[in-house]
Amino acid sequence: MKILIMGCGRTGAQLATMLDADGHKVTILDTNDLSFRRLPPDFKGTALVGDGTSDDTLIKAGIKEADAFVAVTQGDNRNVMAAQMARHIFRVPKVLLRIYDPLRRELYTKLGFETFSPTLIFAQLLMDNLVNRG
Repeated sequence: MKILIMGCGRTGAQLATMLDADGHKVTILDTNDLSFRRLPPDFKGTALVGDGTSDDTLIKAGIKEADAFVAVTQGDNRNVMAAQMARHIFRVPKVLLRIYDPLRRELYTKLGFETFSPTLIFAQLLMDNLVNRG
């Protein structure tokens, strides 16, 4: 698969590393070139400095050929905007995004986006551990 990831923080870098090791063609975008230090030396994908909410940057990153787009920056607004662009402008078949705010996650899920909220996921893990495991 050709996968474009926006955000090379801990999650984006880890995902890019895992996908690359699995043989996928990965391009990862970030606005800060220092973020790419999180990638391992043997990373075979492409690391590109740029704003994932810019048409020009997305085209340069290969979004027109992408099978999937993943938005995992620290900003919910940026992730939502880029995901909408990937889906509605560039017609990327699979679009995933991280949304920290549980209420916003619910809204974007209802709009048909595949969303993940680390806030909800972690809270559920903690609750399961506290309540179900004694």
